[in-house]
Amino acid sequence: MSSTGDKVKGMANEASGNVKQAVGKATDNPKLQGEGFAQERKGEAQQAVGDAKDAVKKTIDKV
Repeated sequence: MSSTGDKVKGMANEASGNVKQAVGKATDNPKLQGEGFAQERKGEAQQAVGDAKDAVKKTIDKV
């Protein structure tokens, strides 16, 4: 997957996680809150992978 794809999927997971957390909090559902928290972290990790791919590509392009 490309770095852009990783970043887009990461942003989508992060946004979905935030919504799940909010709904879980509003409905007093700790399980949903936890799922949202985990999904948000997954999204952050996907974005970090995309950033790392960009950094590697830039380094290779300089050589």
